[in-house]
Amino acid sequence: MRIVSQIIAMSRTRQLARQFREIERIVQSLPRRSRSQLGMLTLREIGQASRSEFPHLYGTSPDQRYLPWGEGTEVGYARARSDNAEVAIRGIALWLAVAYHETKDSPHLKLQLQHRHLLKVLHGLKEAHRSAAEAPTSGNSLAAA
Repeated sequence: MRIVSQIIAMSRTRQLARQFREIERIVQSLPRRSRSQLGMLTLREIGQASRSEFPHLYGTSPDQRYLPWGEGTEVGYARARSDNAEVAIRGIALWLAVAYHETKDSPHLKLQLQHRHLLKVLHGLKEAHRSAAEAPTSGNSLAAA
């Protein structure tokens, strides 16, 4: 059974890594304002997922709960590739939230490495959101004077 578990983990690691490369490329190509919005949405999605019974299955229909992994990353990945910017940002947030919870406490080394890489991206999004919130707009600075 241990061999089967390792094969499933390897397969999932490859799938997540492939999707993550595309997600990361899309995130890097986003304008600063969109990255800030993505950071806020992602943190909200992670919070909502953590309140669900099975956070790693967030975004998965109830009848699919017995699969080796949920559908959240697939749904998020499909949305992330949308031509509609709002749909794409929401899809990326969903993908990041589900992948975060799926890889968070994994006993498999490759998934742990995936989680660390994901944390770096999340940290970048958090910083983008923080810097956008702290940056004063030129209209506000004139009004304050």
